[in-house]
Order: sequence, then C-alpha cells, then structure tokens
Amino acid sequence: MTPSELRDALGANSWLDEAIGRIRKDPAAIGGLFPAAGRRCGRGSVAPGWTADEAARALMLVEAPVEAETLYRYGDADEKRAVLRAMPLLAGHDDMVSVLNDALRTNDTRLVAAALGPCATVLDAAAWRQGVLKCVFMGIPLTAVHGLRERADAELADMLRAFAREREAAGREVPADARELLDQLGA
Repeated sequence: MTPSELRDALGANSWLDEAIGRIRKDPAAIGGLFPAAGRRCGRGSVAPGWTADEAARALMLVEAPVEAETLYRYGDADEKRAVLRAMPLLAGHDDMVSVLNDALRTNDTRLVAAALGPCATVLDAAAWRQGVLKCVFMGIPLTAVHGLRERADAELADMLRAFAREREAAGREVPADARELLDQLGA
C-alpha cells in the first residue's frame, strides 16, 4: 500500500495529524510518538494485512525514515513489526539489512513473516533462503514470503529436501506448502 492509501484507510484521526506535523518539524519527535500509536489509533484491521497502529507508525516513518533503525532496535514487538512493514515505503531502506537479519533471528513468527515481506528484496540469496527455511520450520505459511516463486532456486530446493527427509525420519509431517514448493522446484 502507498502512504496515501494507508492514510485513507485510517480515516480521520486528529492525534495522527498532529503527530505527523510535529515529526515534520522535528524528526526526533517520532521517538515519543511512535510507541503511542497503538493507544491513540487502535489496533484493529484497517486494510488487508494492516492494523491501525502499523499504518499510523508507517506514516510517521515516512516523515522520519532516518529514525527507523533506532525505533526498531528499542521498540516492542508491535513497533518492530511496524518498522518492517513500513520499510518498502521508506527511502533508503536498502541500508536496513541488519534490521531484517535481526528479525530473522527471532522466534517471533510475526517478525519473521514481516521480514520476508516486500522488504526482503534487499536480502542476499543465502539470508533469504535461511529465512524461507525458518518459516517452514516455525510453521509460518509460505504465502507470507514475498516473491517466493520468483526467488526460489535449486539451493533452496536442496535445503527443503533435507528438511523434509529429517521430518519424515522423525515421523513428522512436512508442511503442505513446503511439499508444494518442492514439487514446483522439481525436487
């Protein structure tokens, strides 16, 4: 979604308008406003895949993209997810690979899924493959992985094949979407 689509989806919110105005004047003001978005804008769904607090935080970040990494580092899980979701809207998000790598090291399924969304295009192939395998291991549906069909390659197929053999040897099922991807890859 674009920033204007997110703003339209949120509807009228004077607190958010004031917050964005403050951030435009002083980008560092986002530090005190970003955590309040959940309380001031709500957490309900406003657009497919977006909650109100995520959309509000994304709009704030568009005004102060240089603060994104700091907000991620010191934020709670909801704030971190909002930074990850907002990354494709931010100029210079290519410099935030360390944030994506950090999210992929967590055991929070919401952060892992968000890190493999549209912002994952900046991940190198090895990190991206590890992220996909982590999704399979954690039970995150592969539909969460942006560009999966386009980026999947023989090396990912080898990794998934090894994972499937281990699961089968342990008497455990292989997720259906992983099997489907293996079939697509001819593995």
